[in-house]
Amino acid sequence: MKRRDAIKKLSVLPLAGAAIGSTLPIGSCTTGHAAEKRDLFKELDVTPVINCRGTITILSGSLMLPEVMEAINQTSEQFVDMFELQDKAGEKIAEMLRCEAAMVTSGAAGAMTLATAATITGTDREKIRLLPNLPGPRPEVIIQKTHRLGFDHQIRNCGVTLVEVEGPAEMEQAINSNTVMAFFFNAARSHSISHEDFVAIARKHNIPTLNDAAADVPPVENLFKYQEMGFDLVTFSGGKMLHGPQSAGLLFGRKDLIEAAKLNNNPYGDSIGRGMKVNKEEIFGMYAALKAYLEKDHEKEWQEWLDRITYIGDRLAGIPTLTCETVLPAGVANAFPSMDISWDQGRVRITPQDAAGALRTGTPSIHAGSRDGALNIQVILLKPEWVDIVAGRIKEILEQAVYV
Repeated sequence: MKRRDAIKKLSVLPLAGAAIGSTLPIGSCTTGHAAEKRDLFKELDVTPVINCRGTITILSGSLMLPEVMEAINQTSEQFVDMFELQDKAGEKIAEMLRCEAAMVTSGAAGAMTLATAATITGTDREKIRLLPNLPGPRPEVIIQKTHRLGFDHQIRNCGVTLVEVEGPAEMEQAINSNTVMAFFFNAARSHSISHEDFVAIARKHNIPTLNDAAADVPPVENLFKYQEMGFDLVTFSGGKMLHGPQSAGLLFGRKDLIEAAKLNNNPYGDSIGRGMKVNKEEIFGMYAALKAYLEKDHEKEWQEWLDRITYIGDRLAGIPTLTCETVLPAGVANAFPSMDISWDQGRVRITPQDAAGALRTGTPSIHAGSRDGALNIQVILLKPEWVDIVAGRIKEILEQAVYV
């Protein structure tokens, strides 16, 4: 998008006006009356952190929106028929995504397993029961060599053989009577087969396609882009920038495949997806998250992220040799602005790695990254009151390292 090109690798500009945020401490988990505060972090001796690394799973993804928490809390006090809920929620989600059908899954990882299962079993109950140990030749799934990553384990769970290909010609040659699906990892660093060619070849041979686009919003347009290209199934994570439950995700696309995926899923017993349970609150929460995301002002949110970067840069002004840059990743995943902070280590005698370590072990614990000789700060998950805390801690650490 144009605004991204305009800011890529630009130096941070001063922000006029009032400072963002305050020095309020990181919040605790509380319930009940103000006089009866209960801190579950302290009870379990778990350290709450400020996340400046992004929507990574090991830092619990993202924070759920107020709309999502409202949906979870409201629906936690009633029982529901899970088959009806999955169907009705899927219908509404499909309307919002302008596709044939959709379902809420246990994250994008669960969606990958269910999508693969659907292409193998269809609605055959005996195949569903036997998966992943079907009699006869093992089912095969086409995957580009550059798309192999730990996430493809979710596909291998179904007992398939992954057939690696490189280039359109190899893909054509690899397809045979055992091929059940062609898998496309959207965030791979390189594609030997383009999206368009991948879909065209698969369709030519009547092979269903799955696009794993787990972390690929923003921009919001990506929720529609890949199904419009012709992918039969698409999955997105719910617990990243959609700000839904971390353990939820979306699988959407062809109606016949979604119906087959449901049959392989909880609450059906004796199915490969029985353990991939999504509770009723998460389904309602995922519906609320998607609705809120589609309705939000994305341009305004983008500017808020840039303002946070600018504010932190302004707070660090005066530290010798320090520079701040607004950067964007080159790929489609996690495509939002972050900031790189660098300095002459002859004047500020601390490495970015050690600065990140000091942030992590300090109070509050702030998790940041380091790369290419810079301290990297992801601002997209910061609460307003955390922005000033982050800026202050970075300034404190770097000022202590200044060589006079």
